[in-house]
Amino acid sequence: MSGAAEREAVFPTRQSLGLMKAKLKGAEIGHNLLKRKNASEVRYAVPDLLLLPANIPPPDITKRIYDAKLKLGRVMSVASFSLAEVTYAVGGDIGYQVQESAKSARFRLTTKQDNISGVLLPRYEAHVSEGNKDFGLTGLGKGGQQVQKCRETYTRAVEALVELATLQTAFVMLDEVIKMVNRRVNAIEHVVIPRTETTIKYINSELDELDREEFFRLKKARFPRPTLAVAKKKERDNAALDAEIKAKRAAEAASGEVVDVADDVADDIMGTGEDEDVIF
Repeated sequence: MSGAAEREAVFPTRQSLGLMKAKLKGAEIGHNLLKRKNASEVRYAVPDLLLLPANIPPPDITKRIYDAKLKLGRVMSVASFSLAEVTYAVGGDIGYQVQESAKSARFRLTTKQDNISGVLLPRYEAHVSEGNKDFGLTGLGKGGQQVQKCRETYTRAVEALVELATLQTAFVMLDEVIKMVNRRVNAIEHVVIPRTETTIKYINSELDELDREEFFRLKKARFPRPTLAVAKKKERDNAALDAEIKAKRAAEAASGEVVDVADDVADDIMGTGEDEDVIF
């Protein structure tokens, strides 16, 4: 990847430098917060991967799911065996009697939410109406005890199923959130922060170059050097002056009159000449 592709396309100014620095600071703060959030979510889901403080019991959701599945398997096995006992004791299938006598739901669910690092996880709670005796007369002639036992066993099986559904749903949602947070953390760490730092370095280098150019310009304006045109004009003036002096000397030599300016000046300085009288 070329250097131009690793930085953002910005104009190198002081304002852009301030914006890039603010963006870098925000990216670092967001990266730290996302890493902390990810750590807390992983700690809730799979605490064995992290070193936890001794005073905080780890909510091992994976172990709870494993235990809930084992418990559900045992309870369903007992419930199936109880149903077989009811069928044997009553002498037939009592499913139609239960369906005809049931008027209202005895087993109800309520949904609540748990906030885990900003992630809302559903939590299901089971409630059993003890006063509901819709099919209480089922098995009145024979097998009533087996029917009551089968009813209680299936109630425990449904409660175990609700617990497992709560844990499994929370685990799946946490897994998706952890993957999403990991992608964001990696994007900020390996793309956003390096690109912003490269952009800041580019802006600093361009601003330093502009400062050097401005310093050189001010130096040139304070101490100007003669340009080529000025030098040529001066050379032409000197050549014209030399030509004029040569022409004047040639004219004086042709007329035979040579004036010694230096001797006249020396006589005047010494005062050898007579001054005119002054009348007051």
